[in-house]
Amino acid sequence: MASISIRNIVKRYGKGASANQVIHGVSAEIDDGEFIVIVGPSGCGKSTLLRMVAGLEEISEGQIAIGARVVNDLEPADRDIAMVFQNYALYPHMSVYDNMAYGLKIAKMSRDEIRARVDKAAKILELGALLERKPRQLSGGQRQRVAMGRAIVRQPQVFLFDEPLSNLDAKLRAQTRLEIQKLHAELGVTSLFVTHDQVEAMTLAERMIVMNAGRMEQIGTPEAVYAKPATTFVAGFIGSPPMNLLAGSADGARFSVGGEVLPLPAPAPRSGALILGVRPEHTGWEERGAASWSLAVDVVEMLGAERLVYCRLGGLLFIVRIDGTLAAPKAGDRVSLQVTAEHLHWFDAQSGQRVA
Repeated sequence: MASISIRNIVKRYGKGASANQVIHGVSAEIDDGEFIVIVGPSGCGKSTLLRMVAGLEEISEGQIAIGARVVNDLEPADRDIAMVFQNYALYPHMSVYDNMAYGLKIAKMSRDEIRARVDKAAKILELGALLERKPRQLSGGQRQRVAMGRAIVRQPQVFLFDEPLSNLDAKLRAQTRLEIQKLHAELGVTSLFVTHDQVEAMTLAERMIVMNAGRMEQIGTPEAVYAKPATTFVAGFIGSPPMNLLAGSADGARFSVGGEVLPLPAPAPRSGALILGVRPEHTGWEERGAASWSLAVDVVEMLGAERLVYCRLGGLLFIVRIDGTLAAPKAGDRVSLQVTAEHLHWFDAQSGQRVA
């Protein structure tokens, strides 16, 4: 196992004035044995960053170290990493056993050692009864476990996962997430996991890196990122449904937005143009010591254990999440929404950076 140090990494495609820069000075220190999830929308650079750690993409500027070694100029095979891809990349003509053992055979490891490693990985991933099958005889979830088994037998210093669950249905994704969590608890290998799914990020990560347009917006524990998003991008990306973000103007304990003046439960951190954020789950119809906002109901969605109430506030969309057992308002109703100071988030109107 080893730590990973990512120091001011830059990636450009092309040269000179026409170069397209896709990674802009990303830095992160990842501890030995830590599970880090890199999350962001499609095209944000998360897979490119992972591939630079793996050695599959050249680094334009900066430095990557795995353990005590700077690996910028090392080939992927010399970095002591194992990668699990979105497409399982299994050899269709080989059995499960041979797929898992192939890399060890290439490394000229003894037959007994190969058998011991494959058997151990198969036990961890509950693949023992499938070792003689071909990939076409397996379900998608089983194929993904074989791909993870192939990485485990390498006994690398670092695991790299590039959206490994994207091809699975919702139920299999949840099951495989649990398997990955158990796998990390048992092996304790430093891991980088790339996903565009913020639910995967929140459930798997010890810490998460939120990427946007090639930049690292925030790094922290899922709890910290959720509770105190560093930017409006993070606030809108992490959380489902996303945080309500209202652009307006603050004046003491009042906030003007969309032609309406909202009373605040406490004065804003400063006067002038600000963006006010409120999570859908941090509101209610009745809450003592709170400020009351009047909203018009558009649509109510029943989602079993909860309901989402889509409202209008000064012409802007505002989503409220309520318990499914509560009586829900109807379209066209006006509701009095309660908000408390501890659940308000304030961001700079220009930069989108957190103010309070």
